[in-house]
Amino acid sequence: MGRPPDPARRERTLARATDYVLAHGLAGLSLRPLAAALDTSPRMLLYDFGSKQELVAAVLAEARRRGAARLADNLPSEAACPEARLRGIWAWISAPERTPYVRLIFEVHADGLAHPENYPDQAEAITDWFTTLGAASRDVAADPDGTVTPTLVMAVLRGLLFDLTTTGDRHRADRALDRFCELLRH
Repeated sequence: MGRPPDPARRERTLARATDYVLAHGLAGLSLRPLAAALDTSPRMLLYDFGSKQELVAAVLAEARRRGAARLADNLPSEAACPEARLRGIWAWISAPERTPYVRLIFEVHADGLAHPENYPDQAEAITDWFTTLGAASRDVAADPDGTVTPTLVMAVLRGLLFDLTTTGDRHRADRALDRFCELLRH
């Protein structure tokens, strides 16, 4: 009879695996180097997570959870005007210390286009933002089902993040956000 699962060990491993993936990305992720970095074995990773696919899904969910919790702690209140919330989201997500999260987001999006079966929750990861982005854009535009404006805001933020991460041109990306806010006001 095998050793019973240890949820505390699994949580510690998940936290460290998430840190590892944020630092190194998912491209070429192999269990053996990951296990070595976490001071465990590939066998224990499979024991705790079932498969590499389930480990990756758990890591991505943990990265999203961390990001959402940190964003919630750093946003202006929901009573703030939509523009202040949008600017707060931009300031938080585009900060240099968020670069590992942003790179992981784009890595998953790109790989998900080629291998959607590897990311069954990818659409959910996008629509999870609708509540936050809806609060950042309420009363700004007619949006009967509450998803069109958050989709537009997310597309603009994603595009600006891609631009900023690729070019490093903070001034231009910030000016583009300023222009977007002006457009939303009208």
